[in-house]
Amino acid sequence: MSKVLVETSARHVHLSREALDTLFGKGYELTAKKELSQPGQFACEERVAVVGPKGKFPSVSILGPVREASQVELSASDARAIGVSAPVRESGDIKNSAPCTLIGPKGEVLLTEGVLIAKRHIHLTPKAAEEFGVSDKQVVSVKIKSDGRSLIFGDVVVRVNPNFSPAMHIDTDESNAANVKPGLLGEIIK
Repeated sequence: MSKVLVETSARHVHLSREALDTLFGKGYELTAKKELSQPGQFACEERVAVVGPKGKFPSVSILGPVREASQVELSASDARAIGVSAPVRESGDIKNSAPCTLIGPKGEVLLTEGVLIAKRHIHLTPKAAEEFGVSDKQVVSVKIKSDGRSLIFGDVVVRVNPNFSPAMHIDTDESNAANVKPGLLGEIIK
């Protein structure tokens, strides 16, 4: 049986070097607060406001390290709450995605694109993918058994990279729908 840890990915922001400089000051370096399950990734002490046409989230976590392009990952409920029409996409696929404004202590950045609802996905190493009998970009389903809210998630993209640590990532809407608790394992169904 192919079981993988299920983790909830709450709303967060990835910043480019240029955006970080504008929001926090030239040459600013992010402060790691907590290491995340994916090697080299971390939650930062710093936060920014994410503003849409109908509202804002005043204090959204930044995940480091800096990236080539800025990106905001929201749940569908989050996007509706601030009036943003965000597409469901794989992380990094920001072309023609939704706009928003980011506000930091030293300035603000208008993102003309970059807001998305992250497609549910599984991070696997090549070895784990081989053991599970799946491949990079394959779309699978994952069965979640939870207290009173068991369900099967379809359209789960497998992402394979030697730098990954095995884990499935879902957003807060999905996590709440399945009553996911820390340490829950999901079963990969092909």
